Amino acid sequence: MDSMQAVCLNHMKQSILGGKAGYLMRRARPEDAECYYLQNYCPLDRETARLTGCKEAFTREEVLQFFSDSLEDPERAFFLIIAPDGRIAGECVINEINRKLRCANFRIAIFHPQDRGRGIGLWAVKLTRDYAFEQLRLHRLELDVYSFNPRAEKTYLKAGFKREGVLRHAVMDGGQYADVILMAILEDEWKKEAPDEAAGTEREFPDD
Repeated sequence: MDSMQAVCLNHMKQSILGGKAGYLMRRARPEDAECYYLQNYCPLDRETARLTGCKEAFTREEVLQFFSDSLEDPERAFFLIIAPDGRIAGECVINEINRKLRCANFRIAIFHPQDRGRGIGLWAVKLTRDYAFEQLRLHRLELDVYSFNPRAEKTYLKAGFKREGVLRHAVMDGGQYADVILMAILEDEWKKEAPDEAAGTEREFPDD
């Protein structure tokens, strides 16, 4: 392990939000920026780009600027999913936080194919959802998902999100029109979901 990898691993072990099956989730830190770029954008997995709706290639400067802006944004909570081997496997983001209305948007990305299909996405969604309601005191958490990503929609449904509407033919996928599915979970709905889900995952929300 070279010195850069050792530094990355040391930083990744700090400020842990929760853990499951060797995976950890914690707040992103300024020191993570270079690892975030090198481990996930050199190159960016094409399926990740397709499912998240972003472009397929970013420069180092673009990624580092995005990372810095995300950390400084007061209307955003930025978490990293860390794999058992220390890689940054994904991210969970609560953004567009409206303190007056107590609502926000949610998104998640699992960067690497080897980390999909393990139940990590559902665990991360639930952990971030709980943070949104317990720590941020939100009343509503919303998201959108593409119709060509049924696995993600199924995950959100399992986490208690409800379908609220469909933007028909709002995006393109491989030259074909696709829909954008709007979903959300409300505070009272979360209270019915959360109590039975604490088992099997370590949770320790850091002070903001």
